[in-house]
Amino acid sequence: MREGRVRLGAALDTAGILFAAIFFCLSLTPSLLPRSWPLQGIIAGVLTATGYLAGVTAGALTRRSAAPVARRCPEARRERWREGWRRTGRRRVRRLVATFGCGLGAASLVLGVRAQRAIYPLMGLRPPERLGYLGVPFVAAAVFLLLLAAARALRVAARALGGVLGRWIPATAARLAAGLGVGVLAVLLTDGILSEALLRGADNSFAAINSETAPGTSPPRSATVSGGPSSLVSFASLGLEGRAFVAGAPAVGELSGFTGRPALPPVRVYAGLDSAATARERAALAVRELDRTGAFRRAVLCVITTTGTGWVDPQAAAALEFMYGGDTALVSIQYSYLPSWLSFLVDRERVTAAGRELFGQVYARWTRLPAGHRPRLLVFGESLGAFGAESAFRDDRDLRVRTGGALFVGPPDSSPLWRRFVDDRDPGSREVLPVYRDGETVRFANGPADLAAPASAWAGSRVVYLQHPSDPIVWWTPRLVLGRPDWLEERRGDDVLPWIRWYPFVTFWQVTADLVFSLDAPPGHGHDYDGEMAAAWARIAPPEGWDDARTTALTTLLSRRQGGSG
Repeated sequence: MREGRVRLGAALDTAGILFAAIFFCLSLTPSLLPRSWPLQGIIAGVLTATGYLAGVTAGALTRRSAAPVARRCPEARRERWREGWRRTGRRRVRRLVATFGCGLGAASLVLGVRAQRAIYPLMGLRPPERLGYLGVPFVAAAVFLLLLAAARALRVAARALGGVLGRWIPATAARLAAGLGVGVLAVLLTDGILSEALLRGADNSFAAINSETAPGTSPPRSATVSGGPSSLVSFASLGLEGRAFVAGAPAVGELSGFTGRPALPPVRVYAGLDSAATARERAALAVRELDRTGAFRRAVLCVITTTGTGWVDPQAAAALEFMYGGDTALVSIQYSYLPSWLSFLVDRERVTAAGRELFGQVYARWTRLPAGHRPRLLVFGESLGAFGAESAFRDDRDLRVRTGGALFVGPPDSSPLWRRFVDDRDPGSREVLPVYRDGETVRFANGPADLAAPASAWAGSRVVYLQHPSDPIVWWTPRLVLGRPDWLEERRGDDVLPWIRWYPFVTFWQVTADLVFSLDAPPGHGHDYDGEMAAAWARIAPPEGWDDARTTALTTLLSRRQGGSG
């Protein structure tokens, strides 16, 4: 116990302090989204600990490589050097490192605050007061000390185990076995028992939320939506987001008021997790619902892959319905009730299965219709839903042949088709706004205005990817740990600071933190695409006679309508 206490409270390593100071300063550099001072403090603490570990490792390797050279020196000289280092050398070096670190840290904090405040105007926001950022070093120190204590506790445990094993096996082998054993045990506890318990708790919590109904949501009275009269799907089985989706269909009067002509009650079909046991069964149930509601006689049929919770973007859905005066059918199924980030970690197979199964069964039914009597078949997916919706297709030709158009919004970097299109983009185009095959089928947009370019013809099915330069969900990838992405080598996007740079480890943790608050950005930035759906659909599948003035009017209507519903 005594040895353990001494090691837990041991002095900090000099090389570790130097690297920790450098990583602390780098953590203050800007990333995609503005950061509050508590969040900045947490990031700084994690990166300070990362830097300390790197410094301790580098110092140990340096000492080990220098040992053979030191052994060739006379013993007397080596002893004088050790004695001088113990008396004054270590203290002087540490003072120098501490002074350098504090000065550099203070200067970096000032520059970091200035950079953070510069991000806000890019997004139309008012910068916060500077004084709050004075709390960053204190939060960072608390996080660093917590991580350091955990690491040292593991080291004490490994050395204690090594001492026990050393009674039976050679000391070197004992230390190696003890280190591996404690490391494996820590990973198993974190990745196994602890993560399983956390996931079980999250699963129970979100399952309870899924059974709730949002205030003001009641069973629909229209026969053209799931959960309504004569529906094959009960309202109770739709889940929280499914009930909101079917209940949120615009009324015929609303649609007529916008179009100026008689409208149809829109078709909204949805199957929740409790509606059927498997994705295949839910998709089959949804197809039967489409038949029941007369969906295959509508002008447009849109297959939607939801986000993790089963959410469907209300503006994306309503935009099509208002454009076509209700002569539409929207269909979706739920595959999870976990948030998208958690579904991405543990339910990735479910979202791809849902995307493939739903589109596959709808497409099979659609192809049995006479060629001249089929609705225009569209595809939509947002965030994790874009990842899932893509999985139903092999390439851009498959999208062009089997759909009448597709809209993918804020796709994660791991989306296979998106990644392929971006990697194979035309020479000279940027990763943040690529051009693929001269825009023949697939086009990318940071905002609605980008959909007019390139100037080449856009015949046949049109596929659009909406992606904000400041959306961390689009740009986050584990490759950021050690690899500089193209979007940080090229000219930055319009709402990203031009002086953002890539740093190993640092950029990864910064963009990871940006993920947490990506939905808090104002519309048109981060992961908020409100106000852009009408313009995107107007480029992909405009009704006859549609023009830009109608797009502007619809965008205003959807914004007002969503504000009223909130």
